[in-house]
Amino acid sequence: MLEKIKKIFRSTTSRNGSYSVGMIVLVIGIAVVVNMIAGQIPESYRNIDVSDNKIYEITDTSREMLKSLDKEIKFTVFAEKDSTDERIQTFLKKYTGLSDKIEVEWVDPVLHPSELTENNMEADGILISCEETGKSTSVTFDDILVTDEYSYYMTGSSSPTEFDGEGQFTSAINFVASGETKKLYYTSGHGEQTFSSSVTELLEKNNIEGEEVNLLMTNEIPEDCELLMLYAPTADISEEEKERILSYMSEGGKVFIILGEMEGDAPNLDALLNEYGMQREEGYIADMQRNYQGNYYYIFPEITATGELAEGLSSDMVLLVNAHGLTMTDAARDTISVTEFMQTSSQAYAVTEETQEEGTYTLGAVATETISSEEEDAEDESSDSEEETKESRLTVVSSDSLIDSQLTDNLATLENLDLFMNAVTSNFDDTQNVAIEAKSLEITYNTMKHTGVTGMVAIVGIPALVLLFGFMKWWKRRKA
Repeated sequence: MLEKIKKIFRSTTSRNGSYSVGMIVLVIGIAVVVNMIAGQIPESYRNIDVSDNKIYEITDTSREMLKSLDKEIKFTVFAEKDSTDERIQTFLKKYTGLSDKIEVEWVDPVLHPSELTENNMEADGILISCEETGKSTSVTFDDILVTDEYSYYMTGSSSPTEFDGEGQFTSAINFVASGETKKLYYTSGHGEQTFSSSVTELLEKNNIEGEEVNLLMTNEIPEDCELLMLYAPTADISEEEKERILSYMSEGGKVFIILGEMEGDAPNLDALLNEYGMQREEGYIADMQRNYQGNYYYIFPEITATGELAEGLSSDMVLLVNAHGLTMTDAARDTISVTEFMQTSSQAYAVTEETQEEGTYTLGAVATETISSEEEDAEDESSDSEEETKESRLTVVSSDSLIDSQLTDNLATLENLDLFMNAVTSNFDDTQNVAIEAKSLEITYNTMKHTGVTGMVAIVGIPALVLLFGFMKWWKRRKA
């Protein structure tokens, strides 16, 4: 019996079987080791984004903010982990894995309902908090997976159309870590436009609180005003309002004017612009060189912005429609400096019913002035007074189409809102634009646009090579 067993193990079949078993064990061992090593790789590098429209892709803005984070942040997720949408789980891991300052804790609201009451939260929400600043805010799953409400009323059903994980998280961390809210006042009483929901959302993501102010009803611009905005007034401001704005700027105030369609002359607004070296031109601007598919009044401006204004702009795809132009003039004081950040090509025209004036026109500019004032040291009256400097700033965009929702909401590749938010946040000290737009969840179909050589190779060539190789192998074995 023993000899028979030895013969079995000495046979070719037995040796081949032993070899196969050994190779299987070796492969399994290698797979276990590779998985153990892979498990130690940080989550941010372990997940490769193969999603449609790159919903898990994290911008440089968020990466830089997370890299410089110096405060401990806690994400408390009030949800059943197993039933949470996989997209939210995946993005949460990838995002929080970019910083060792972020702690994530899952709390099951079914097992611990009292936690919801104690933290004033509802199920399917994330509480983002910072113990050092004492600030906290919440992000619901509905804020991340945004549903089109109109489709529900039209069809009776709805599904998520946008993914806003990065925008919500980055805005929340920026808020709880800084603990500061900026104040913007927008004027009324001159036929001004109102912000679209897209603009309002971006302002909120940057922790900028907007409030209306009527300068004719107030004796002065509010003390907490950090930026005063005139959004496409259709009527001129009064002489009194002009003087009030100039007085505000003389103390280091910041003003942002977006020009629109004016009804009649605007001598007071023009005087305000002229004070800071800008002059409105009559007519619409047509650009023969930088336009959209031969539509001369649809202009792609030359973006010459630098520093904070250029932050995050990658393609310079900014589109303006029916824009008016500005020309630079001598400012009222030598202390005022004007920098253009958006202009036409040299082949542009200011077109009215009677004339066509050729030239290069400014479409966006910033005027700054350093304001010096002396303050006495209250503790020591005999000491010398100290000089305090402030910077007043006037930002002017010559077309309200920069933030027109008909452009920005329908043409996702445009960087209009990025440039606008950069122009807004550059008015605040130690603030950068961290507002990130939501990503579309609409399906992108992979279609063959050009059925030429590439299509023939993929459809016919590769299968033919595989068949030829197989036939050659078969023929060789048949002859052997």
